[in-house]
Amino acid sequence: MSVKKDTYQTLTGPTEGEFKDRGSKFFAYAFPVYNEADWQQRLLEVRKLHAKARHWCYAYRLGMDGNNFRANDDGEPSGTAGKPILGRIDSFGLVNVFIVVVRYFGGTLLGASGLINAYKEASIAALEKGEIVEKVVADIYQFTFDYSIMSEVMNAIKKHKVEMVHQDFGNIGIVQVAIRQSEVADKLLRMKAIIAKVHLEMVPDLEEIEGLTIEFIETRG
Repeated sequence: MSVKKDTYQTLTGPTEGEFKDRGSKFFAYAFPVYNEADWQQRLLEVRKLHAKARHWCYAYRLGMDGNNFRANDDGEPSGTAGKPILGRIDSFGLVNVFIVVVRYFGGTLLGASGLINAYKEASIAALEKGEIVEKVVADIYQFTFDYSIMSEVMNAIKKHKVEMVHQDFGNIGIVQVAIRQSEVADKLLRMKAIIAKVHLEMVPDLEEIEGLTIEFIETRG
């Protein structure tokens, strides 16, 4: 049985690179991004920074499955800018990354091969200066419980070393924990056994645990 992939590589923060060829200048900006609004905002920022440039070509790849991607030539010959940029994101094994390369024309036509090389090299220059990090995808679950079982809940959290991301002890106890996505099923099962004070094999037969509600909140990448 295959194990669900719950890690990915991305950039820790923005990074820049530059490439020059026969008078043309290519300034590359790479960013970690997580949704459409993120990369659109970054593109807007770069366009304002280089308002007099001739082209703002870009590419991105989003999501764990990598199926959300785009390559834009922004007026350059088809396939000479966006695809080379996207290719560098892929060759570095990254997702949730957006790169925009700004071109200032130097007066000499570079031809298709020259443009492909320039956008590729500018992207490489930016990525090589950046710091790459492996991130773990976690699911956030909320435990809402009566104080009569608080010690059992906290013991389950401590024993299975899950990250507590939020807590609210008002009229009722509320704790949110982050569990590595590939470990969710096993750890929830084991935590329920501790809280309910039953053997592990008995947990699937429990319709509910008195005084406890567990609900999925969101996925954190």
